[in-house]
Amino acid sequence: MEELTSHLTEKALRDYHLVQQAIKTGDQRAYAELMNNYRDSLYFLLLKMTNDVHDADDLTIEAFGKAFRNLHQYTPDYAFSTWLFKIATNNCIDFIRRKKMDMLSLDKPSDDEDATEIVIPSQTPDPEEHLIRSQKIKLMRDVVEKLKPHYRQLIQLRYFEEYSYEEIAVQLNLPLGTVKAQLFRAREFLYNILKGQEETL
Repeated sequence: MEELTSHLTEKALRDYHLVQQAIKTGDQRAYAELMNNYRDSLYFLLLKMTNDVHDADDLTIEAFGKAFRNLHQYTPDYAFSTWLFKIATNNCIDFIRRKKMDMLSLDKPSDDEDATEIVIPSQTPDPEEHLIRSQKIKLMRDVVEKLKPHYRQLIQLRYFEEYSYEEIAVQLNLPLGTVKAQLFRAREFLYNILKGQEETL
């Protein structure tokens, strides 16, 4: 084991031990410490890439979500921070690419000479889509009801009432970092519950 980690710095070695704790015992404090170590620096990197505080917030949470779900794939060939930031950067690049596709201007001429028409999808859902969407919302609310009251309240405020992280912190009298960390856990619980109900989605 020492040979595997001999090239790591003291900080990287600390992270490696936290990763091992998280994987082997599911230690929530290990997850929280990993998050606290890199949340701010990751957020500012993503803010620089997106130039949007809300996108950077969401992408920070997503990056930790992806990293923690795939923690068993991490190896000490590199520092945990290198691995985490690679996941975050790739996810952000994909996000920016999708956003650019959505914002592609219809005023620009098409590079495809064979293109004869541009189909603009309707922004209003047809009755079937409306029914599916309402069923999904009902299912989501049912799933949220299975969470502990504290997590349920966080999800309610963030996703159903569309509060910002800052507004939730004020409403619940919690530090902003705590709100983000607890929302991350709430989303993880939701994800795990929904995994067992994918067929009904």
